[in-house]
Amino acid sequence: MSSFDVVTVGSAVIDHIYSLSNLPKPDGGAFAREHTTDVGGVAANVASGLSEFGNKTGIITRVGGDDVAETEADLHARDIDCSRIQVGSEESSYTLILRGPDGERMIVAGGQSIPNLRLDARDIEYASDASVVFTSAYAPDEVVSRLVTARERQEISTLVFDLAGPLSELEGRGTTPETIDRLLSVVDLFVVGEVAARSYFGGTDEAIATLTQQNVSRAAITQGSNGARLLEGDTVTDIPAFEVDVTDTTGAGDTFTAGLIHTWLLNDCATRSAGRFAAATAALNCTELGARGNLPSESDVKEFLEMR
Repeated sequence: MSSFDVVTVGSAVIDHIYSLSNLPKPDGGAFAREHTTDVGGVAANVASGLSEFGNKTGIITRVGGDDVAETEADLHARDIDCSRIQVGSEESSYTLILRGPDGERMIVAGGQSIPNLRLDARDIEYASDASVVFTSAYAPDEVVSRLVTARERQEISTLVFDLAGPLSELEGRGTTPETIDRLLSVVDLFVVGEVAARSYFGGTDEAIATLTQQNVSRAAITQGSNGARLLEGDTVTDIPAFEVDVTDTTGAGDTFTAGLIHTWLLNDCATRSAGRFAAATAALNCTELGARGNLPSESDVKEFLEMR
């Protein structure tokens, strides 16, 4: 029996969230009405969502010494195992999240702790003790490549990958196209947003065609307010988004992924049911400020779905 339900690998960062009067255009300006900080990052967000559902969750990440206490305290409070957090002397990775009045946002990343993340044999052993291992394209190429090798060798049993950004954004700091090509032959759940899908595949339809040809067993193409398309084998299921009063869309994709892992992989739910659960999870999180502003419990999501 696995010690963990899920181990996430990649980014835990400090989010600096600015609520602006408007999202500025080039050479334009805006006024910051509010500024808050929180722990974020794809790996931390997905781990937090899964822990809220009652899963035993661990994380492999790297932070600078200046932010390790805040990061560990936050993740420990969410019942996430932090024993494989690396601490470096470099500046911690961070994001500047600029949020407009309608909930849309712009994100700028910086800091060197996540680009410096590497995995050793003890990290692979730790990950192999989980039912599911999750990572994203924001993890360094060396990290994702090592996890792909571990999946090829069956050292880890189930690998989930989120192509979280377009290739231009990943260049020099994240996963390379060559590693993504290699990953497609072993990944158990491939998640991609429509912007990243255009960058790597050429578009949503092209993504579905390629993933089908590569025999990827399960995939999700997220489309924001237009919902998501889930692929299982050669069957495509369209999942509509739920309408809610949106405060902030930051982290919606990460919470969708957490909901999908919880239902589709850990509990083997039917595709449509898993998709609706994931979409409801994302919708609920959009009703509060921050990437983890309103992480729902499983009962919260089920109650929300019963009302729809």
